[in-house]
Amino acid sequence: MTDVPSVRGAEVGRRIGVGLMYGLWKPRVLGAWRVPTAGPVIFAVNHSHNIDGPMVMGVAPRPTHFLIKKEAFVGPLDPFLNGIGQLKVDRTTTDRTAISRALGVLEQGGVLGIFPEGTRGGGDFASLRAGLAYFAVRGGAPIVPVAVLGSSERRGRLLKGLPPLRSRVDVVFGDPFEAGDGSGRRTRKALDEATERIQKQLTAHLENARRLTGR
Repeated sequence: MTDVPSVRGAEVGRRIGVGLMYGLWKPRVLGAWRVPTAGPVIFAVNHSHNIDGPMVMGVAPRPTHFLIKKEAFVGPLDPFLNGIGQLKVDRTTTDRTAISRALGVLEQGGVLGIFPEGTRGGGDFASLRAGLAYFAVRGGAPIVPVAVLGSSERRGRLLKGLPPLRSRVDVVFGDPFEAGDGSGRRTRKALDEATERIQKQLTAHLENARRLTGR
């Protein structure tokens, strides 16, 4: 059995995130009440900036285990990210260890965070990878769409790679939805259909979040 990252570690990560995110920026969190209070959940987060993951970790109502590219686990960040319950994934191959650890998080009723676009980009859910559908169908977990807005609008003067300090970043949680068709099928066709359903839901959530926040 592959070791499952600890919930206690993720809770420590959440508390660190709370201090950092609210200390450096002004997060405005909308819809956090929509997140199921117990049971497995997948956060599907748009990705336009490096702070998107830590921001969601800090403002989410539950501790979150994010799938993070292995390139981020360098130097002192490696033991730190492992210690706060984050999951290292090799995106160049089918990383069976990461897959089984992520499924372990869901089996234990935890929250798995995924950037379904795979890499940092426009943050508009334009290109989804099939991994999100696989985890949702196989893990039997509802997906909660999460839109992070304002993290990549402007660059800070002090820290060029980060949003301006004390600027507002909006995080909007959407309604949970099931990706599968209820049959439990995990065929290529079923996962392709699930990915299409997910794309529609995530895109609609992002449009709604932009309307809601005026961004």
